[in-house]
Amino acid sequence: MSRPPAPARVSQRKLQLILNHAARVFSEKGYEGASIRDISRASGVSLAGMYYYVESKQKLLYLIQLNTFKTVLERLQKRIEGVADPVERLRILTHNHLEYFLRHPVEMKVLSHEDEALEGEYRKEVMGIKRRYYEVALGIFYDLRRAGLARRMNARVAVLSLFGMMNWIYTWHRPGLDPQAEALAEGMVSMFLHGVIGASNGNHRLGGSKASGSKSRLRPRPRPVQYAGTQGGLSIS
Repeated sequence: MSRPPAPARVSQRKLQLILNHAARVFSEKGYEGASIRDISRASGVSLAGMYYYVESKQKLLYLIQLNTFKTVLERLQKRIEGVADPVERLRILTHNHLEYFLRHPVEMKVLSHEDEALEGEYRKEVMGIKRRYYEVALGIFYDLRRAGLARRMNARVAVLSLFGMMNWIYTWHRPGLDPQAEALAEGMVSMFLHGVIGASNGNHRLGGSKASGSKSRLRPRPRPVQYAGTQGGLSIS
């Protein structure tokens, strides 16, 4: 006979079930518009059962954000360990971010729209993890610059612009139409490092006027992934 599941594992599965439904309810109704009763109905867990696991709606939002950012950061740290090439580390960061959020678009929406809803110690703890994530990305940008692969521009603007490309993919990405995480990451890394103007058009300034006599310093590169949609971002710094 197989052993019954350990109580701790049963409790963890039940909590995850509640968090999954809470994320969906928050994404549909907004944090302010949702109630514990709404989440109870959606999950099939009684109100008494809900309060056994979480004491408040704040706790639910905190756990959704905490679990998401911890998972993304821990996976990234494992994947870049021992990787010296800053371009490869940039690819890994971008792919890691996109891969997770393409699989969890509901949580992505909650993180994007309810970024300011956490309060007190909950907010402080989540912001600490987000800061660590931002600092990993910032470190990669500085390594790119030291290697001569990135311009000497405002590092904060550069890094948050990268997150701005990635963060709201849930608003436009269509699995049957748009590239999946690996190809999408390649396109975004290419745009981040080289822009969207091809080498043959490198002698054009922004606005379409030619810079007479100037030569493009852009190297030939693969054709970037084409897509269009809304951009936005999480406040991660």
